[in-house]
Amino acid sequence: MRLTTKGRYAVTAMLDLSLNYGLGAITLADISDRQCISLSYLEQLFSRLRKQGLVSSTRGPGGGYQLSRSAEEITVLDVITAVDEKIDNTACEGKANCHDGEPCLSHELWTSLSEQIQNYLAGITLGYVVRNYQSTKSGDKDTVIKFDGI
Repeated sequence: MRLTTKGRYAVTAMLDLSLNYGLGAITLADISDRQCISLSYLEQLFSRLRKQGLVSSTRGPGGGYQLSRSAEEITVLDVITAVDEKIDNTACEGKANCHDGEPCLSHELWTSLSEQIQNYLAGITLGYVVRNYQSTKSGDKDTVIKFDGI
C-alpha cells in the first residue's frame, strides 16, 4: 500500500478537527493555515468526507466543518477509505488474475498484508492518535499511549 497525499492530508485534516472537537465549526482556511494544506485541496477532500458522513458542515458566518461524531468513533480506516484510497497490495487489485488469469505465487501473501494493514487502521481512532500526540507533545514520556498489538 502506498498512501498518497490525498490519504495523508485527509487524516491530518481530520486530526485537526479532532483537536478542536467541541469548539464549533472550523473553517477549512484555518485547517489550511495550521496544517499547510492547500485550501482547494481541502475543499475536494471535505466534499468526500461529508458525503461519507464523517463531517458535517455549517454555512454562513461562523460556518465550517466539524466531526459528525466523536473522534473515538472514527477510525483512520474510515478516513482513508472515505477519500477513495486503496488498501490493496496486490498487483491485480485483488482480482486474483495476476498471472495469466490466475493468482500469482505471491497473491495470498499480498492479500494477507492488505488485510493486516486494513485491520491495523480499523483499530486506531482519531481520538487515540490525538491523545498520543498530546501526551508526546507535553513531554510526559511516561504517559505516551502505545498502539495496542504493535
